Amino acid sequence: MKVIRFADEHRRKHFEFFRNMSQPHFNICARVDISALLPALEARQLRFTPTIVYCIARTANGIPAFRQRIRGSQVVEHESAHPSFTVLTEASDVFSFCTVRYQENYRAFARETLRRMEAMQQQPSLEDEEGRDDFLYLSAIPWISFTSLQHAMHYEPADSVPRIAWGKYHGEGDKVWLPLSVQAHHALVDGRHMGQYFENIQALLSSPQFFL
Repeated sequence: MKVIRFADEHRRKHFEFFRNMSQPHFNICARVDISALLPALEARQLRFTPTIVYCIARTANGIPAFRQRIRGSQVVEHESAHPSFTVLTEASDVFSFCTVRYQENYRAFARETLRRMEAMQQQPSLEDEEGRDDFLYLSAIPWISFTSLQHAMHYEPADSVPRIAWGKYHGEGDKVWLPLSVQAHHALVDGRHMGQYFENIQALLSSPQFFL
């Protein structure tokens, strides 16, 4: 982890402008094409959830702004941001958080994700480790092909953890589309970063043979 100091005066003013807003987060929802991913998973008998969590986390970790967090008047940048995502449970009719350490090796990440999912289904939890902000908060909403999404959250103290959600995928012609919502703190993440996020995750989803 390192402390970020904005040398660019305009960038510093941009940070202060959005940091002081009462609702500083912004959210973009768009569709991503998973037409190449699904048959690749089926051919290898791999699960969808660990794979989409991996793709979301890998894309976020590749963009420094998605690893930056506000702590008081400081900005810190983590070496890695780790996904904490929702899973259905057998013990209750509501979800549990499932936190997995991010690692770039897909197979190792997927194995650990499946192990953690099974554990959380039996012993659900809504607690993240106190004092940590090196997370990516992810949500699965597999019943709805949504076109917009709003997250429940605290604004005081500043919560700068990105929130990313995926919904029900659906076919349209010869394509299969997955709705994806990406929300981030505007003092850290700008429209250019959002555009980069969607471009990068689409490139990853379109070429699954390079990471599966």
